[in-house]
Amino acid sequence: MQDITVEELKQKLDNKEELLLIDVREDWEYQDFNIGAKLIPLGTLQGAVDDLDAWQNKEVVVLCKSGGRSAAAKDFMVKQGFAKVRNLLGGMVEWQAKFS
Repeated sequence: MQDITVEELKQKLDNKEELLLIDVREDWEYQDFNIGAKLIPLGTLQGAVDDLDAWQNKEVVVLCKSGGRSAAAKDFMVKQGFAKVRNLLGGMVEWQAKFS
């Protein structure tokens, strides 16, 4: 599935569309600034993925600081059978630049 821009994500959130938002940054980064995503640091994603089975065929957006870790998370989740995973391009850096 194609990745998503911060503008597209903001529109989806404003429209209250159903999606799972996963932040794969570390806890301290999340505490510093977040947009309400479920925090699952990249290093713990492998152990947490079984709890996300209900989202196998629903839209999932993964995000991090700038898009690198979330790209790795997307690749991992696709290999685990998730069909609609999208990476937030530019991550929280881009989000804050546009909306803060």
